[in-house]
Amino acid sequence: MDVFPDFDGLSGIGDLQQVVGALLMFVLVIAVLMVIVSGAIRGIAASTGNYAAAAKGRVGVLIALGAAVLAGGGVAWMNWLIDVGRQL
Repeated sequence: MDVFPDFDGLSGIGDLQQVVGALLMFVLVIAVLMVIVSGAIRGIAASTGNYAAAAKGRVGVLIALGAAVLAGGGVAWMNWLIDVGRQL
């Protein structure tokens, strides 16, 4: 018995998928930009001896990387869950 989600069961599900895809794109683009900006701030601050700003730049890089990993991994996790659901 194959069990799979019925994505056509609700009206407007296609629009919802487009909105979620657009939001995911914005999250990933902003995360990449924040990695670049925070990395530049960290590099400039470390080279000038401002270690407090360098630490904040490092935190910014780590948070932006975490957001990108969570946003990108969310799609893979959802696809994995759908595949597991088909096997049950």
